Parts: sequence; structure tokens; C-alpha cells
Amino acid sequence: METRPAPLTSLARRKSIVMNAKISRVITRLYLPSGEERTRNVIKRVLSLDEIEVCTILEALLQDFSHRHRNFRASLERNFEQVARFVADVDQLSKQRQLLIGAYFTAEYSVEAAALFNPSIVQVPNQEADSEDSCRFIMSFRATGEGHISSIEFRSGIIDSNNDIYFDALSDYVETPEIHPNPGYDRHLFRLKLQEMGASNAITHQLLNRLQDNFTFNDLQGKIAELQNNGQFPPQEKVAAIDMAMWLAQSNYQILFRKDYPISERVIFPVSESERKGIEDARFVRFVDDDDTVSYYATYTAYNGETILPQLIKTCDFLSFTVITLNGAQVQGKGMALFPRKIRGKYVMLSRQDGENNAIMFSDNLHFWQQAQILQEPEFPYEFVQMGNGGSPIETPEGWLVVTHGVGPLRTYSLGIELLDLDDPTHIIGRIDEPILVPNAHEREGYVPNVVYSCGALIHQGELIIPYASGDQRCSIATLPVAGLMARLTVR
Repeated sequence: METRPAPLTSLARRKSIVMNAKISRVITRLYLPSGEERTRNVIKRVLSLDEIEVCTILEALLQDFSHRHRNFRASLERNFEQVARFVADVDQLSKQRQLLIGAYFTAEYSVEAAALFNPSIVQVPNQEADSEDSCRFIMSFRATGEGHISSIEFRSGIIDSNNDIYFDALSDYVETPEIHPNPGYDRHLFRLKLQEMGASNAITHQLLNRLQDNFTFNDLQGKIAELQNNGQFPPQEKVAAIDMAMWLAQSNYQILFRKDYPISERVIFPVSESERKGIEDARFVRFVDDDDTVSYYATYTAYNGETILPQLIKTCDFLSFTVITLNGAQVQGKGMALFPRKIRGKYVMLSRQDGENNAIMFSDNLHFWQQAQILQEPEFPYEFVQMGNGGSPIETPEGWLVVTHGVGPLRTYSLGIELLDLDDPTHIIGRIDEPILVPNAHEREGYVPNVVYSCGALIHQGELIIPYASGDQRCSIATLPVAGLMARLTVR
């Protein structure tokens, strides 16, 4: 009688590390009551206070909140500037009264109050201070707070020669970045995206034709002002075209964090209208270009509360980030994962356009994806409902190792493994017919029960290291020996 191999779940070794959300990690946000009249009323009430009352209230606020933020005064100043236009004789106000007005239009937001989940991990440079057998890493997370608004957070650490994992100290502070006031754009890409959006017409053609091949946000605003004074087009049509051009421009932006703040303080919080309800499931990958230049890319899903927009992040140092809209007929759905290098001169990405099957795409241009083909359909019982990737593929001598996710009965999310051909990743070398990780009794509980999910893994010292979320609420780490995985692959 044939003996069936033991389930592979016995090979998945869970580390004792558990990363939970910390509700005390808060940022400051602009808080505006609905309607300008309410804003004016609040300001009028603050202006009615005498200077002693202003100083007393402000001093209490500074005492209660300054220790929670590195630059609390600066936050109040910024938010005052957002409402300063409603203040008559603004230059006559004392600095204390300006700060107090700013405080009334400031709110704290706990970025991970609800959950910290869906991690990815990448190896980072600057290995000089570490031993040859160690690996320094940055891990990203999806953090979710009030209103289910998602953002990206980071942690850093090191994997030593024994594959023990140590995280750097977690800061009590969280800081949002400076937004570049005048980002740049590629006119050709901008034009193509407008066409894809169905917003290309005579008005946008004229607008773009007045701009250089590479233009800035200020350039665009200047040409829009000229167009608004042009009586050539009907006013309503001009407004619609200008709104679409501005929406697209504001969906592509640049941000910068301070170098002297540790990476655990950095949070990428929604900036544009297209992502006002969340930045979801960033899949970071260390990408090596043809000239050996290293960049870090992340695909993520921007969500505005109604529709999704696939976006791409680029950084070289995790200080400066450029956010770019992905384009093309196949930029649909969620769960896109970029391969870590080109294959036969083309960029390659895994995707899931139909919400059910795992697909693969090739493109000459990183920003445009016009064609996709189904790589595989659900095959095993643990993925009968749907399947997709669990992050970017990892290159091994045997092939591209891909962590997959599958949804089975009781909407249980589990992780699987497959191997793709190095030169032709449309060819599946082999798969493992059992999930490598399924929710255990503890991991079944959470914001979304019965879920384990990952957005990226890496290999170090012969082990596959998978950070994963459980219950869409907390994160842990599992490791598996690569040799054992390869031995269990069912060759196609």
C-alpha cells in the first residue's frame, strides 16, 4: 500500500516572534469640521479669548501632547496655515494664538489601532558593519486605524548566521513625511494615462502640448491657469478636463522622511484623493536592473472608498519615495507582485485580474501592462475559492520560488509553494499539493478569522523566511528549509 507523505505543515516552524499593533503610536492630522462656517465659528471663539486664557490652554496642551510627537509645535503651525485664510489681520495674532487655533484643527490618529498585518521583507544594503553570514532587512506592514484607513509602516532588523531574527528597537514615535511641493512628471506617460482613463480630448491635448517632455506640478498649474482664460472651449468641458488632469497629477507624488529618524518611525499615510481610504498590501521587492542598479519597488492598492487604483512605489534608500500610477489594460484587481529582475529584457509581474486565478504579465515598460495570461487556476482543495501570490518571486538556482495564498472552506486563507522556470516563468516546474502554513488555533482569531497571509519573503542560509499576518490583525514569522521544499515539489 502506498504511503502518503506527512502534511508539509510539519515543516513550517513558527518563530516565537509576535508583532502586535500598538495603539499609542499616533500621528497628527488636519481636522476640519464640515463646512467653512463651522471653521470660521471655531476661529471666532478662539479669537474671543484673552491672551492669558490662550497661553493657559496652550501650555496645558503642550504639556499633555508634546511628548507624544517629535515636532508637536510644527504640526500645530502647519494646521494653522491651512485655516489662516479665514483669519482677519492674521499677521497681528500672537504666536501662541496661532498655535492654539492650529490645535483646534488638529487630531491625533492611531495608525495601527485596529491592526498591523500583511508584511513583506527585503534585504537592504549597508552590510559593512554586519558579519558575512548575516542579513539586514526592512519589513513593511499594512497598518490600519480608525475608519479602516490603511497605511505603510516599517521595521528593521538582522538575521544572523543561525537564522535567528532580531528587530531593532521600536520607536514610540510615528512621523509622516514631507510631501514634495513640486513633483515632476513624464509628459508621455501622463498623456497615455489620461487616454486610458477616457479623459483624453482636445482640451487635455492642448494642455499637454504646452508643457515640456518633463514638467512639474507648478508647470501644470500655470498652463491650467492659461487654459482657464482661454475662451476656445466650453467652460463645463474645461472644468472636467482640468479636474481629471489634476486628479492624475495628485495621484503621483514624492515624499521625503528625515534621515535622523529611525525607520520604525516612518509611516506612509494616504496623500492623494485616490487613496484617501487606504494604502493596502504593499509588496516590496529588491529589484536589480540590467546595469546592476538596485532599487526597491512596491506595488500596492490605493482605495478611495469606492474604487481601487494599482500604484507603484519606488525608493532607493527608504527615505525618499516616489508614488506612480500603474497603467495599462491589465492593471486591474489586487495582488500584483513584481519579479526582482527583468527576464529576457522584459519586466515581469504576477497578478490576479479576475479575483480567482493567478496570472502573469510581461512588459517593456515598468509603468504599462497591456497583456496578461492565466498562469494557473485553483487546483488543490485549500485554494478552490481563489488563489494568488504571497509576494514577489524569489530567485533560486532551481527556479523562481513563489509563495502563494489560497482560499478554501470557511474562507480559510493558507500559504502554498510553487516553482517557476527561470527563463520562462509561464512554465510551472512544480507545486506542493499541501499548504505550507495554515491558521492554527490561535491564528484563527482576529479581525478577519482563519487567515494567514504574506506579502513577501526571502531566503537566507538555506531557509525560506516568511513574515505573515494572522487574522488580519498581528504578524509572526515562519521558516522552512529550502531543500525540504524542493524535495516535496511535484514536478509537472
